[in-house]
Amino acid sequence: MLRILIVEDDSQLAATLKYLVEDNPRYRVVATADDAEGAIAAAEANDPDLVLLDLHLAHGSTGFPVAVRLNEMGVPCLLVSGKAPSFPMPDVALGCLVKPFTADEVHRSLAMAEDLLRGRETLRPKPPQNLTIYDVEPAQDVPEIGFIPSRRSLWTRIDHWLSGHPASRTSPIAR
Repeated sequence: MLRILIVEDDSQLAATLKYLVEDNPRYRVVATADDAEGAIAAAEANDPDLVLLDLHLAHGSTGFPVAVRLNEMGVPCLLVSGKAPSFPMPDVALGCLVKPFTADEVHRSLAMAEDLLRGRETLRPKPPQNLTIYDVEPAQDVPEIGFIPSRRSLWTRIDHWLSGHPASRTSPIAR
């Protein structure tokens, strides 16, 4: 059974997500939170396997610092947002599910996230169109353009996303 924490500041959406998640007996919601502090406390108290994390939280906070902290705790996140980041963030999240979404899209997204967590090859025929899975290891022979995934660049990417500016595409990543 996959234990899931939902971090969403819209109480109706949080209740809907909880219902959709628990519609599948393989998943159980262990807690919900509506802000950054509540999310960290709930993660520490409930030890979830996966966090569905909204990027715009209550009290003017964002989900980015929460994702970084959860990553440090070893808890993977699947971002949920009305506006997806314009750059991949495999160092803090498995991917991003863009709102609005249907029940089927939530179910398929959770199944894909579970496959990633369990180390299984995803055999599902078609991922939802509003789900982006971040590749952990890019192709070795194709140079990737963008930021180098490190703590310093993570905050730079977050700043770019919050300010609405696209990430710099001028420097190739050296791996």
